[in-house]
Amino acid sequence: MTTTDMPGRQPLWQRLLFAIPLFGWLAHDAARGKPEDLGYTAAALVSMWGCSALLFGLPGLYLPALAMVPVMFLILVLISNG
Repeated sequence: MTTTDMPGRQPLWQRLLFAIPLFGWLAHDAARGKPEDLGYTAAALVSMWGCSALLFGLPGLYLPALAMVPVMFLILVLISNG
């Protein structure tokens, strides 16, 4: 009989994020995968953005960019705080 180390339980927000079918798989690969998986994740997100622009037209192009404004604002605030 051997003992194995059980991995620690993930926080709730990670379990919820990883449970989302498409975005959760991308986030899980980016967080725990190989270093090149981050590039594949970025390429997949840009491709999804392009597909939404082709499918929905200009709103599919503008709305994801508009949704990123608060995220970038938060990043700028965090950078300026040091």
